[in-house]
Amino acid sequence: MALIINDVCISCDACREECPHVAIEEGDPIYIIDPDRCTECVGSYEEPACIEVCPVDCIVIDVDNHESMEELKFKFEQLQKEEV
Repeated sequence: MALIINDVCISCDACREECPHVAIEEGDPIYIIDPDRCTECVGSYEEPACIEVCPVDCIVIDVDNHESMEELKFKFEQLQKEEV
């Protein structure tokens, strides 16, 4: 599953700075997570970094975008290839 930012977001920029895959971008009025780039930090961290740093707990699981651990690992590997 990718993550999603709900309307409690205060646009503080903390999550965007922590995202290892540049999946979070500024939106209007709240930040947006690109589900094609979000791996929930699989391959990078033990837990999603954005959730860890969010001061208002506005980042939650996107129930409409279910992905298995294998899919998240595959996405991580593909993103790694893009960076080379």
